[in-house]
Order: sequence, then C-alpha cells, then structure tokens
Amino acid sequence: MLRSGDLIHHVVTTATETVIGFSIGTVSGIALATLIWSSPFLSRVLDPYLVVINSMPKVALGPLFIVSMGAGFGSVLAMGVAITVIITALVIHSSFQNVDPDACKLARSFGATRRQLFVKIIFPACIPDMIAALKVNVGLAWVGVIVGEFLVSKAGLGYLIIYGFQVFNLTLVMMSLLIVAVLATVMYQLVAWLEHRLLRHRHLT
Repeated sequence: MLRSGDLIHHVVTTATETVIGFSIGTVSGIALATLIWSSPFLSRVLDPYLVVINSMPKVALGPLFIVSMGAGFGSVLAMGVAITVIITALVIHSSFQNVDPDACKLARSFGATRRQLFVKIIFPACIPDMIAALKVNVGLAWVGVIVGEFLVSKAGLGYLIIYGFQVFNLTLVMMSLLIVAVLATVMYQLVAWLEHRLLRHRHLT
C-alpha cells in the first residue's frame, strides 16, 4: 500500500477533509456567536435551540447529509462541520457575554458604539477562549470526518479502519488509528503555536 501510494492518498484525503471542516466549523461558529451577540432578540430565540441541537448525536445527521449531498466529499465535510460549529458558537457566545462589564461600561461612557465595543473590547478579550475552542475543535473535527468516512467514503483513514475490520486486518486498523493520532497531535501543536504567537504579549502563555 505504501509503495503504490494508496496510503498517502488516504491520509491526504482525510487530512484535507479535516482541515477544511475544522476551518469552516470554527469560522462559522465564531460568526454565528457574533451574530447572536449583536442582537438580544436572536440571543433569546436561538440560545435554547443551539443547546438542543448540540445535545443531538451528530452521527444521526449522517443519513440526512447523504440524502441531501450524496455519498461523497460533501457529506463527510458536513459531518466535520456539524460536530464543531454549534459547540464553537455556544462557547464563544458565552465568552462574549462574560467579558468584564466594567470595561464595557467605561467604553460606553466614552461614547463607544456597539460595533466599536465589540471590535475594541469584546473580541480581543475573548481571544484566549477562541484559542481554547480551536483546541477542542481539533479533536472534534477528526471525529466528525472519521465518522463521515465510516458512513459513506471510499477513501480516507476512516474507510481504511472500517475496511480493516471487515477483512479482520487489525494491523491496518491500528496503523490507521496511529496515523490519525499523529496527525491530530500535529494539528493541536500548530494551534498551540498559534496561541503562543497571539498571546505572548499578554503574558497568558
């Protein structure tokens, strides 16, 4: 498999799906949290629904993605996004709400608009929580993509794991799991490096 390049193809497939799903899920989650924070009405309406949606087993959404997007890359990517976007929105929105109220009052006393308050006070104060969400999403994105590959994919490490079980090739299964662990560790270390770069001037790392 290594000599034929098949293993590399499977690794690249899963890594690509995971990075894209991780990126879309995280950015969409932060954007959704920002939208909810910007509107008290949306906050009251959407908060309960987000909690309910987050409690749903994401694997159950797999058949819906397959029916709507087909059995391919789109469904796998959707699983990676679905498992990260809601939890990101909940965590970041909670972080927005818990920013030091005294700092917000001080900014308002100087005539800061809601947009200025967000850009100058809220968002910068929540960067550590965003980094924490990134760290959590590393694992969640890998889980989502692997589960998606279990369901529909004909390529990727998730496919190799299922195939290995079907043919009783435990070596293939363990090798695939080890590769997932190594790649997830590398991805986590990249996020940790980003954390160090962003927070070193704030003496938070």
